[in-house]
Amino acid sequence: MKHYFSVLLSCLGFCSFAQQDLLSMIGSADSVKPHEKVFATFKTTKVISAQSTETVKKHCLDFRITHRFGNIGAESGGGVHELYGWDNISDVRISFDYGITDKITVGVGRSKMDENLDGMFKWRFLEQTMDNHIPVSVAFYEDAVLTPMLTSSLYAGTTDSVYKFSDRLSYVSQLIIARKFNRSFSFELLPTYQHRNFVKGLVNPSNNALDQNDVFAIGAGMRLKVGKRMAILVDYFHAFSDYRTGNPVTPYYDPLAVGFEIETGGHVFHLDFTNASGIIENNFLTNTTDSWLKGGFKFGFNISRVFVLGK
Repeated sequence: MKHYFSVLLSCLGFCSFAQQDLLSMIGSADSVKPHEKVFATFKTTKVISAQSTETVKKHCLDFRITHRFGNIGAESGGGVHELYGWDNISDVRISFDYGITDKITVGVGRSKMDENLDGMFKWRFLEQTMDNHIPVSVAFYEDAVLTPMLTSSLYAGTTDSVYKFSDRLSYVSQLIIARKFNRSFSFELLPTYQHRNFVKGLVNPSNNALDQNDVFAIGAGMRLKVGKRMAILVDYFHAFSDYRTGNPVTPYYDPLAVGFEIETGGHVFHLDFTNASGIIENNFLTNTTDSWLKGGFKFGFNISRVFVLGK
């Protein structure tokens, strides 16, 4: 009982410290308006691979190019003769995200991997306040993907003879729960559900588990500011899938991304490394087959430009 009481006191003390640190961002507690909102939990709408609780401002259009090269390590197909991945492109995505309101964003994008066309919706319906009246920010994210690749490629390795348009669709739903603890540190959790209308029915021979249409995952992301215009970013996902656990035929790995955020005037650039080949959740959550320990990580970056389309 004493142990639990000590932990409770520690947590209360930490929350109190975090609140005071937040208040220090705008001067003193006396200058804070009741339930004043916390700003800039993250600087952009994504951490690296993970979504953040940030949305595009009302009547603004965020045009974004996200680029991911090939594996750096020779054991995973990279090395000097591939210029450490620069000669290969695992995925590239062009997207347009528009702010309907300050809290609601819609967007479309096209990825090189599987020729995916996706449409997204994000709604930030809860915002953290300086006085801890609301301790976290929460957003809902939904992404629907159409895979228009050749039918022969879509069904490669299967004996299916009935082809349906719905087999080309997949969906991802997320809750994004984030907290800004102080000027420098923000953290988020992302409980995630993915549904794929079509899977190839493959079996993991080590445990006889079938690949499934529905997969649950949990993600986490953080931002640590290390200078006036620079921050370290990390995000990570784990999919709960028996088929992907210890699969000797196709080894699967949890996607882990590490990167740097650089602010230059009105722009924010991300330079990152990750073992995930795909850029969107519908790809990297269940299809990450490269290992960091075997050099299966890739360099990536994004270029973003925001246009104001209304008053």
